[in-house]
Amino acid sequence: MTEYDAIILGGGAAGLMCAATAGQRGRRVLLLDHADRVGKKILISGGGRCNFTNIGTAPDRYLSGNPHFAKSALSRYTARDFLDLVERHGIAWHEKTLGQLFCDGSARQIVEMLLGECAIGKVEIVTGRATPEISHDGMHYRVGDAIAPSLVIATGGPSIPKMGATGFAYDLARRFGLKVVEPRPALVPLTLSGEEALFRDLSGVATDVVASAGKARFREAALFTHRGLSGPAILQISSYWRHGEAIGIDFLPAAPASWLTDAKRTRPRTTLRKLLSETLPDRLAEVLAEKLGLPGELVGMTDRKLAEAERALSAWRFVPNGTEGFAKAEVTIGGIDTAGLSSQTMEARKVPGLYAIGEAVDVTGWLGGYNFQWAWASGVAAGQAI
Repeated sequence: MTEYDAIILGGGAAGLMCAATAGQRGRRVLLLDHADRVGKKILISGGGRCNFTNIGTAPDRYLSGNPHFAKSALSRYTARDFLDLVERHGIAWHEKTLGQLFCDGSARQIVEMLLGECAIGKVEIVTGRATPEISHDGMHYRVGDAIAPSLVIATGGPSIPKMGATGFAYDLARRFGLKVVEPRPALVPLTLSGEEALFRDLSGVATDVVASAGKARFREAALFTHRGLSGPAILQISSYWRHGEAIGIDFLPAAPASWLTDAKRTRPRTTLRKLLSETLPDRLAEVLAEKLGLPGELVGMTDRKLAEAERALSAWRFVPNGTEGFAKAEVTIGGIDTAGLSSQTMEARKVPGLYAIGEAVDVTGWLGGYNFQWAWASGVAAGQAI
């Protein structure tokens, strides 16, 4: 039997950050991952360049049953803190739209950086083995032939199962009496029913829109697919969408009020399709004009009919019939209930020595580096406590 100060289950972003933090505090740490190597989801993120954080990180950009839970960890380990680490390792980076930070080179640089930090802390890393039996005697957690007073659940959620993702974290949490908020896919493409099949003919067409669901609104690109809707705006709004609800799409977010009735007076011989094609892709302009039933010149249409078209184009309703599921979801919404965890340390309130971090927890960020920042921040919080 080998004794450690902490055993960490999961070698993703949160687990590696937690291990490095604890190891560098002098803790003897064992990190276990059933995959053949650590950091697999890091390697595929950001098109292989890893959108490692977002300079706009703030608690209101996270979804959780307790919207205040993430505040403590995020305030104590910020995007600037992680960027300082990246720069100390000499990793070149760049900012893309909306505060998203990426490696200039490869996501592998982030994994190597984290492994380097773990090496400084003398973390023992074991990969490629099935997770052994886990037990707790009231004082120590036993994982196979290793024991420790602290056990960290960092195995993530079930999104992207082809990378080995499972619901293991939830099963383990329930074994120890922790509640789990029903998980569902987040940052995921939405599917459309046969009634809206006409839009499937637009597969591959993208345009800048404002997508909305309830009070949530995102202005980014939307992409039509052979199954429905995707693109950043749709992935963002998918986290807020519930089955049976409609989402709204403003196809012309920059258009001034009464733009169409004004066009009738200044360009009476033009058509709606031609006007739309000046801003939107031709194929989309054609479909929208057809759907609105306005094929002719503007001069032949009433102001009322044009005003109705303006309203429809600014709040087009789609009722998705589902999502593309965990297979295409970037993250999971829901997870281990934050009510049972300390927001300061990520430790279970009623199970001393048990911690949960990262995507395993009911904290889900927006698209664009927010979920990585939660992984770093929650990993540091637990790593400083164990």
